[in-house]
Amino acid sequence: MLLACVKRLEAVVEEETEALEARLPADFDGLNHRKSQGLLELTRLTRGLDPADLDATVAIHLARLRDKLARNQEVVALHLRAIEEIDDTLAQAALAAESDGTYTARASLRS
Repeated sequence: MLLACVKRLEAVVEEETEALEARLPADFDGLNHRKSQGLLELTRLTRGLDPADLDATVAIHLARLRDKLARNQEVVALHLRAIEEIDDTLAQAALAAESDGTYTARASLRS
């Protein structure tokens, strides 16, 4: 049951990361929901579990999942920074378009 949960979560994380890296359209709300559900399930399944009792296959998959989650975090953070930059650029463009120049700093008319 734990191994199946880890494999499902690996697949979701990998799908999201690949979509972001390739700039492909994807159902990011759905992916985020599936990822959150998988992490919740994993948390519940591993609560009180002694790491020493883990089967070698599960331990390998958990290590791979950790690496995939770290990469996913990097890619998502990069994507969010890009969205913030685009948002800032659009906000500045909108403000500039609405401005009549009354309050903008002007270069001195005397040279």
